Amino acid sequence: MKVLIADDDADLRELIAFGLAQAGYLVIKVADGPQALERFAAESPDLVVLDINMPGMSGFAVCEAIRRRSRVPVLMLTVRGEEEDLVRALDLGADDYLTKPFSPRTLLARIRALLRRSGLEAAAPLAAGRVTLDVTEHTVQIGTAAPVRLTKLELRLLQMLLVHAGRTVNSDHLLVHVWGHRSGGDRQLLKQLVHRLRQKIEADPAAPSLLRTAAAGYKLAVD
Repeated sequence: MKVLIADDDADLRELIAFGLAQAGYLVIKVADGPQALERFAAESPDLVVLDINMPGMSGFAVCEAIRRRSRVPVLMLTVRGEEEDLVRALDLGADDYLTKPFSPRTLLARIRALLRRSGLEAAAPLAAGRVTLDVTEHTVQIGTAAPVRLTKLELRLLQMLLVHAGRTVNSDHLLVHVWGHRSGGDRQLLKQLVHRLRQKIEADPAAPSLLRTAAAGYKLAVD
């Protein structure tokens, strides 16, 4: 399940992204309105979180542009509590709104409620080639073999690789999605996690055919 977050407050953006990643969502982060529309078109997220006050293009304008092409759930964030702003957001097609400051748990509850109302909460398993990932059950199945249980970290890693199946995912992007942060010292943790996941999905972990090491990161081979 993919969530696009558009907010020019870098600290809040990272806090929201970390909370959603911990809950198992794939997160796309942008800092302004034009980037939000660009990434929306490229990534086709399942839900959009928009700050009203953004540089380049307001959240109102972004919401209006999204509504011209999609019915994806939109949640608006605002520091203003005026009724006029809230009415305008809803009139433009927003599905819900949240006034800052708010707790990450409250935002997550609102997002889950929106996804339930949209019939998206119970997401279908992610699949590519012989690999099928059941995010709800925390299991992966290779071909017709029995499903294997994954830890939360293994699940997040495989989820990101499956979404980008056949393409290399940069190590820094994997670190952010799995742990919510990145630094050079974390690369060893990523290597260890890849090693543990290979023990569960590869016929021969010493000669991996599915989870392959690439120059800039890792990729899931699906051919």
